[in-house]
Amino acid sequence: MDPRDLLRSSLLGLSRATAVRDVIERAPVSRSVVKRFVPGSTVEDALRATGELQAVGRMVTIDHLGEDTTTRAQAEATRDAYLALLAALAERHYSLSGKAEVSLKLTALGLLLPDGHQIALDHARTISQAATNAGTTVTVDMEDHTTTDATLEAVQELREDFPTTGAVLQAYLRRTEGDCRDLAYAGSRVRLCKGAYAEPESVAFQDGDEVDRSYVRCLKVLMKGEGYPMVASHDPRIIEIAAALAGREGREPKSFEYQMLYGIRPDEQQRIADRGDQMRVYIPYGTEWYGYLMRRLAERPANVTFFLRGLATKG
Repeated sequence: MDPRDLLRSSLLGLSRATAVRDVIERAPVSRSVVKRFVPGSTVEDALRATGELQAVGRMVTIDHLGEDTTTRAQAEATRDAYLALLAALAERHYSLSGKAEVSLKLTALGLLLPDGHQIALDHARTISQAATNAGTTVTVDMEDHTTTDATLEAVQELREDFPTTGAVLQAYLRRTEGDCRDLAYAGSRVRLCKGAYAEPESVAFQDGDEVDRSYVRCLKVLMKGEGYPMVASHDPRIIEIAAALAGREGREPKSFEYQMLYGIRPDEQQRIADRGDQMRVYIPYGTEWYGYLMRRLAERPANVTFFLRGLATKG
């Protein structure tokens, strides 16, 4: 196995290690490291980052961090957090014409509870209605492979009343090229990412090069289709390929977009926006940042050196 793939697998395992989480969350350096990827814990923090990015021509999607909800009260608290966020976006006119949308995880809305599919779907519908009222929309994040079918089913149900609901597909899953074909229809918004969960070889490609090849195959399907592709990648090669495919298919800049994570390759984000393409930044906020941080470190090994150096020197 490539050492980078081994490191990635180890970090993904740590994303669910409670003991390690406790140590890292208490480390003073964690706050400064996390700020690179998470602007803060409050709605006001998310709004500040949103305003800064919109001022320089970038769009945003905002994620209230949290997943694996274990009680109905937690699920309802997550729903209410999104409602407050959307109300604040509307009040500041950040959300108009979809310049700021929200991303949500169904597990955070109760998917894993008894009768979880209906609970999560009801909460997602309430959030989607609030998004519509605010002049924007929702994208439903994809999580580990055990929730893929339930997530895609929920997206299809939401689209009956909220047709602009975005779906997310992960290129490292072996099934994804077929899912892209199913979702490449007119009006269908599809974010394609590589994937950031530890998955077994039976369902996911393990080698980085294999994942890249799968991403390109999937992207070809989406660019050729009639939907609205959202190219979620920081990989310069993928970005270059996406631009070439869009040109080959005669796509206008408004017919697709690029997406990157807050704090990663900001100069490249600005370059894409400045050349006239649509660039959306994924802004996470909230206190439940640990799992998110571990997955970001897994995606970009250079971040690991920065983080470990900080831990060793206690900031």
